[in-house]
Amino acid sequence: MSRSSQMLASVYDVPVADRKTTPIADLMTIASRNAASGDATDSDASPDQKGRLRIWDLHTSLHCSIIGTCLTQGELHRLLRRLKVDGVDTAGDHDLHMLGVLLAARPKEGAKLLQKMLDKRHRLAISRFAKAKDTAELGALWEAAMSGGDIPGAYWAILTHPLAADQLTRRVFGDVHMLSHLVGATNRADIRRLRELEQQNALLVERIDSQQQRLRASIAERDSTIRHLNEQLARKLSDERQLIARANDASNFLDVIRELESRLDEEIARRQSAEQNLELVSAAYEQSANACRDAEGERDALRQELAMVETQLDAVLQPDDALRSERLDLGGMTVLYVGGRAKQVPLLRALVERINGQFLHHDGGLEDNTALLPGLLSRATVAVFPVDCISHNAATSVKRYCDQAGRPYLPLRTSSLTCLLSALTALRQQLPSHRHTLQ
Repeated sequence: MSRSSQMLASVYDVPVADRKTTPIADLMTIASRNAASGDATDSDASPDQKGRLRIWDLHTSLHCSIIGTCLTQGELHRLLRRLKVDGVDTAGDHDLHMLGVLLAARPKEGAKLLQKMLDKRHRLAISRFAKAKDTAELGALWEAAMSGGDIPGAYWAILTHPLAADQLTRRVFGDVHMLSHLVGATNRADIRRLRELEQQNALLVERIDSQQQRLRASIAERDSTIRHLNEQLARKLSDERQLIARANDASNFLDVIRELESRLDEEIARRQSAEQNLELVSAAYEQSANACRDAEGERDALRQELAMVETQLDAVLQPDDALRSERLDLGGMTVLYVGGRAKQVPLLRALVERINGQFLHHDGGLEDNTALLPGLLSRATVAVFPVDCISHNAATSVKRYCDQAGRPYLPLRTSSLTCLLSALTALRQQLPSHRHTLQ
């Protein structure tokens, strides 16, 4: 056993109840030594009773993607706390990830607990993939999981499946590797929203056309009714004039007048009813037209935003020497992001740093003290916050502090990466080129 293996064994080979805590810095040192020396894993590893592979049976090159894809940071944190690794509560996400990758190759030092956690978390996917009879069925199940977005469970189930050939393993590893790239799938929600808006727009247009046809038919019917009433009225008047001419006394004349007035009142009531129906149809048409214009405006805005973001994403994802002139460069600008979802913060940070910016984050008061906002704003060039994922009080505080400090702020339509990239692109075009230095 190598020196690094002996050091880890001294940490993990005692019972959990009697185990003393181990500084995380010492484990990170062991991890770096193992990576340099290529220390072998335990030799007693073998498949389980159902023929599935254990995580320490897999090649160490797969451990990084398994830990990063199939486990959440919270689950990894709980596992390391159960193993009583000192310093876990203050360790960064990268340090936790490195420890998880290190433990994956050592069944006696924590990999068995890691295996149990993965099997329990993805038991449904494991059961589904266990029904596959050959590599082709495994590939089809993987494609279905990719289409449905169920990547973590499918990835763990297929890597540990006894029928997973090397070619299939390389394929799914490549798929997960490409999905792990920055903003790999952030456009899907906006594209899906655009398609929904286009469908809604088509339905509204169809509904407006139908209402317009009914309106035209109603107007034509009204005009026809008016003409018919006028013709009837003319005939009645002619008849009544003849009746009046034939009337022998005043009584007959008054009776004729009352009958004509009664008929005229009936026709007037019918005309008023037709006009009321026309007003209702006109109001419904105007409301539908306004809704259609609003939907078209939102659709055009989303298209413009997606076009801008796709241009910047193409430039960001290219090599350093490619499309340099088109790539967004924040020039050292510091961006304070307030609110949002915790799981998106690493992606937001990576995006800002990728385009030569510095990233600060405040969760809006969920865990971070709101009293920290003024200090963060004093270090920031601009503050941004997603209106769909921030409290009203936090948004009001950001606006007030920015006005007091003379800092610009940008409300974002959503908490997606595309929205942030689009806003930074527009802001960079407005602000003069400069290098912002933290105070």
